Amino acid sequence: MQHAVALHDNASLRDIEAAARAASGDSGALMQLAGEAGWRHLLASWPQAQRILVVCGAGNNGGDGYALATQALLSGRAVAVVRLAAPASDEARQACAQFIAAGGTCSDFDGTLPGVDVLVDALFGIGLRHAPDAASARLIDAINASGCIVFSLDVPSGVDADSGNVPGKAVRADSTLQFIAAHRGLATGAALDHRGAADVADLGVQLDAFPPSAYALPAASLQHWLKPRALDTHKGDFGHVLCIGGDSGHGGAIILCAEAALRAGAGLVSVATQATTVSALLARRPEAMVAAVEDADALHGMAAAASVLAIGPGLGTQAWGSALLDAALSSGKPLVMDADALNLLAASPRQLAAGTILTPHPGEAGRLLGIDVAAVQADRFSAASALVERHHCVIVLKGAGTIIAAPGQAPCVIAAGNPGMAVGGMGDLLTGVIAALRAQGLDAFDAACCGALLHAVAGDVAAASGGQRGLLPSDLLCCLRDVSNPQRGVS
Repeated sequence: MQHAVALHDNASLRDIEAAARAASGDSGALMQLAGEAGWRHLLASWPQAQRILVVCGAGNNGGDGYALATQALLSGRAVAVVRLAAPASDEARQACAQFIAAGGTCSDFDGTLPGVDVLVDALFGIGLRHAPDAASARLIDAINASGCIVFSLDVPSGVDADSGNVPGKAVRADSTLQFIAAHRGLATGAALDHRGAADVADLGVQLDAFPPSAYALPAASLQHWLKPRALDTHKGDFGHVLCIGGDSGHGGAIILCAEAALRAGAGLVSVATQATTVSALLARRPEAMVAAVEDADALHGMAAAASVLAIGPGLGTQAWGSALLDAALSSGKPLVMDADALNLLAASPRQLAAGTILTPHPGEAGRLLGIDVAAVQADRFSAASALVERHHCVIVLKGAGTIIAAPGQAPCVIAAGNPGMAVGGMGDLLTGVIAALRAQGLDAFDAACCGALLHAVAGDVAAASGGQRGLLPSDLLCCLRDVSNPQRGVS
């Protein structure tokens, strides 16, 4: 994916490191390159910093810290190294010896840390998969309470670089410099609250022989899918989305879904809903073609005329919603399923067509998998993969760092969006957006990737004008139109 950022898992990164060490013939060369890259990044980010504290662990991440400390010391800065234990690997011991030979000194953590301009976290690298022990947790607490700028080398200590999980105490960094390649775990979940600004230093290592385990999609990726339209087109060229839902008391959800489908460029949008929703939808969005549907029989004709069905927003889990879901599943049309359509599926699993798109939030994902939310969030990549394996279709696992997974595809992670989007109704918009893109001709995986990114970028544009707190789904509607046309330069 030329338009995406390659992400690697821990196993791949270890293989890459081993190949690089073998190619160089010097087991410590990579560590020195990491230390030099870390120092350059620190110097570029905080050029006025004169007092540097480096917190080193016993492993190779600590060795990277010693290498950075040596560079800082040779540059005339006041450098202190604090550690919990002496270096354990040959490479780390060599880096420590070089630091001491340059005039540096190391001290053991005594419960306090000195005040400095920048604190460098080199405690744990990608190898940590469990909660830090009590002594390490105390040191992490001290780092977080220091009030200093915190700069993490490779991974904020305590964060699982594979999954993004934070199983115990973890450093909250202002900036993280990843070595060799971007780590997939730092792109999603709890890791996003710990990594700060994330950059990559490739250390000159070639990655061609090591395929990524995932990709990150930044806002600029929208241009890959959303091309300017030809002049000689008509509404039929852009598909017909049928939005199904809006049981009594939940009409707003299907209204949002339909509006999002229109703003994301569907040529025609119809709505099958309860009679109580019809007048509200017509008054708010007359461009939508709305009909009251009392039962599944009334849905069949509407489904036959549609390109794509979007079902779930406000659907409910009673007899009406269940009957409409059965009719949608039997229609043979491409489906985007959300909300109560997912809850009904969890209660009564059934075979889904390969091009179906499911858009669960972590709670819905947990119900589909029979696990709790904490288990989903502890390893979002594994949860998305398990959903793909169970349902054999495209999965959009929503949340911070939304993950899109599908059979035969490396997962993609959305590198956009903000906490203001954590409000009811945002998922209804996403359902409409993905359905609109599917109707415009994108295949299921591309529609899910582009739709999730489009939705997230629209959220960022909306938040930029008024802030995140209090952001409403309807605030995104005009922004969806703007970012659906990236050639205008909005995104």
